[in-house]
Amino acid sequence: MSKLSSNQEILDIHAMLDTPPSVEQIHNVIEKELETVQDVVRYLVSVFATYDVYVGHGTDNYWDEAQEIVHAVMHLTPPVDELVLNTKLTAYEREIISKIAILRAIEKIPTPYLTHRAFFCSKQFYVDDRVIIPRSPIGELIENGFSPYISKSPERVLDMCTGSGCIAIAIALQFDRDIEVDAVDISDDALDVANINVEAYALENEVTLIKSDLFDNLLKGDKYDVIVANPPYVDEYDLSTMPDEYHCEPDLALGSGADGLDCAKRILADAPEFLEDDGILIMEVGNSEEHLVDLFPTVPFHFVDLKKGGCGVFILSKEQLVAYHDIFQKAADEVLNGSK
Repeated sequence: MSKLSSNQEILDIHAMLDTPPSVEQIHNVIEKELETVQDVVRYLVSVFATYDVYVGHGTDNYWDEAQEIVHAVMHLTPPVDELVLNTKLTAYEREIISKIAILRAIEKIPTPYLTHRAFFCSKQFYVDDRVIIPRSPIGELIENGFSPYISKSPERVLDMCTGSGCIAIAIALQFDRDIEVDAVDISDDALDVANINVEAYALENEVTLIKSDLFDNLLKGDKYDVIVANPPYVDEYDLSTMPDEYHCEPDLALGSGADGLDCAKRILADAPEFLEDDGILIMEVGNSEEHLVDLFPTVPFHFVDLKKGGCGVFILSKEQLVAYHDIFQKAADEVLNGSK
């Protein structure tokens, strides 16, 4: 037995440190004891730490997560001047923040679902739990205008599995609205959310929303300069071990078979039919990159070195897709036959 193990005062301190604040305590502290933005942000960081909140839906640390909650309540969009930290919050603002903090910490609901906003390519998008929360590293390629992977500005782009529409909209804005973007999703709910965002940016003439199971409802003979695909790609193991926050997102937008590649295999098989001769496919498969390489060891996937973080984004030309079409088609047929 250690010398201090019987010291009751130390034991009491440990118990206090290890016990998360109750709902009532969080409400009382935020609504009655704190005043400034910095006060509240600092306290939220402590609450998130004690409740072991997982961040990964727009932020990667507790401070930024806390700031986003407070800024959303204040109707401020980033970048926000640091002088705001010293400003006082109103009682009503602190009441809203306390309610959000409870749901974020205890219910593990991702912040964007509580604030109805997420950011992608520095643009704000409406989100709710009908769509996956925008966070794709493909945003880096969009901001670079797909350079150096295309030699000219694309005229037509296909956004496969559009979800909230953030990728399609970011592409349209990146190319100054001088582009046609078809945005495809199988989910009516997702397309409803995407429509909210398309209308918010007044892009009805540039972005066309299409309900389709991947390529099934697209017009035969339609050709695109770029196909951008961010399909579901989480494998069964990762899906079963993901933090609680991810289970708030639509199942349809996450899992895709045992290896996470059911959708990816079908896209690889069908993409060349819808690409111009000099067209490219950009696809994200995240942590299932290893499964993809193991499944297609002879395919020269070009995985992008992402400067802003992320993994599993690759590029294939139409020529490469055609060259390896037989093995892609075989894998896609196995998926389709297995679902019958």
